[in-house]
Amino acid sequence: MNDNVFSLIKSHTNTDTNNGKIKSVGHVYLVGAGPGDEELITVKAMRLLQEADAIVYDRLANPALLSYGKPHCDLIYVGKKKDQHSLPQEKICDLLAALAGCGKNVVRLKGGDSFIFGRGGEEIDYLRRQGIQCSVVPGITAASGCAAATQIPLTHRDYAHAVVFITGHRQNGKMTINWDLALQKDCTVVFYMGLSNLEEITKQLIERGCPTDKPFAVVSQGTSSEQQVVLGTISDIAQRLMHRPLLSPALLMMGDVIHANGYALGLANQTAAEYRGVNQ
Repeated sequence: MNDNVFSLIKSHTNTDTNNGKIKSVGHVYLVGAGPGDEELITVKAMRLLQEADAIVYDRLANPALLSYGKPHCDLIYVGKKKDQHSLPQEKICDLLAALAGCGKNVVRLKGGDSFIFGRGGEEIDYLRRQGIQCSVVPGITAASGCAAATQIPLTHRDYAHAVVFITGHRQNGKMTINWDLALQKDCTVVFYMGLSNLEEITKQLIERGCPTDKPFAVVSQGTSSEQQVVLGTISDIAQRLMHRPLLSPALLMMGDVIHANGYALGLANQTAAEYRGVNQ
């Protein structure tokens, strides 16, 4: 983040001194970039990228999408890794407000969908309190993208009558998973941001009565050309990943739908073969 951006955050030159709100003539669009495959972005999102004065983008948004911006569009990276934030969330909100306050049309580009574990709700609440116009453009969330790429159906008449999305990420150092929700019968459970906590997640589920042979899949860098898949059961998936580490971002999927067809198994066998080839 350069000094010019920090100056912009601090200045808020269009602030109304009477009520503290920014006199905005710009507009902020919270845009879902979809999963890894750049072609999975929506037509509307693509148009907004082409029209934007500034694009504020995350680590999980495919960088190839930035090439659709105008020649003099401001490209501002605010990506986050585990314990590594290029800019704190509150400063990201300030940045969006400041850019809009300068009269810019801003695209806040997030991987997946802004409203599914993307903190889009926090950003839109802040912008509305500042009197800034904002819109939300949905994106294909990682669960849908990875399900399509692996041909693991999230719902299936014979296997799963519901699907649950759960964050596997710690908040303030604590795991806040609703374990009863994760243990529902006839349900596919998808854990976002849970790769680093996989061992604890599976251990807790087993201790609470989950069958040890429950199918489990981990999809790394889903929908991209670097996608990798590891299959197992809830009792052995953590051990499998110790021997065959995967990169983040990765999605954890649990449920009988994993074996609804053999396509995912073929991908897992391919991942295993590639890993053996690299490490021979």
